[in-house]
Amino acid sequence: MRVSYSSGYSAPLPERHPFPMSKFGALYKILLYEGLIKPQDVIEPHEAEWEDLLRVHTYEYLNSLKNGTLDAAEERKLGLPWSKGLIRRSRLAAQGSINAARMALEDGVAANLAGGTHHAFPDHGEGFCVLNDVAISIRRLVHDGMIRRALVIDLDVHQGNGTAGIFTDDPTAFTFSMHGARNYPFYKTPSSHDVELPDKTNDEMYLSTLATHLPLVLREAQPDLVFYLAGVDPMAGDRFGRLSLTRDGLHKRDRYVLQTLQRSGLPVVLTLSGGYAKTPEMTADLHAITHREARQIYR
Repeated sequence: MRVSYSSGYSAPLPERHPFPMSKFGALYKILLYEGLIKPQDVIEPHEAEWEDLLRVHTYEYLNSLKNGTLDAAEERKLGLPWSKGLIRRSRLAAQGSINAARMALEDGVAANLAGGTHHAFPDHGEGFCVLNDVAISIRRLVHDGMIRRALVIDLDVHQGNGTAGIFTDDPTAFTFSMHGARNYPFYKTPSSHDVELPDKTNDEMYLSTLATHLPLVLREAQPDLVFYLAGVDPMAGDRFGRLSLTRDGLHKRDRYVLQTLQRSGLPVVLTLSGGYAKTPEMTADLHAITHREARQIYR
């Protein structure tokens, strides 16, 4: 499986910052070590062009990012301190998703070893999300005539409010988010199809709920391409998760989603989204579950 990755996916953060920035490099090393990817499978992105970012984000917001003029309130909402490195990594990750989408259309499946930054709105970032890479990718592929409509399957524990807001009344994307009802964001922008889960949802309840809703979503969406935001923060013990999936539950979740898409003949782009285990290395190992399952299904 071809993947998008750059060492520039990591940018410096203050000591003890809660975002596990080093998980990207750790995941890359795990996938190489386990033979899930080979060096020749890795496509390094350049920084996404401002023209592509403008397909989703406002000129004013992008100008603030470019020039470092976010005010203190905007930085607090974003949850990340501005730096040139942060903007570079965000543009690299956005292009990584564009590249992965093109590769998925050719190969059936591809991945970005970052991405899924679903809290970024057109005019601001929030929740550790600077640019909405999935929305940028969809708009670019639609512009190029490569797809008519995309489906976003968002299984991060936090609702994909930014992606939902971007595609409100936009027929080029169908957004499906299954998330914690009482978790961030506390005001949820309606997706095309939302499913809210109570705190402490376990494997059985989670998987049965997903099996009820995913076939309905596929029938309604009728997509040409799927973006799978395979967040690992529904895992029990996640710092920000509040759900109670086991490691086996994550395996079964990803296996079910990928088998369903593969049997439907739908190309899929894998992105990371969130995960906040005790260490970045533990988080990366959980993200690798999606790739382990993809290897079995798409071998």
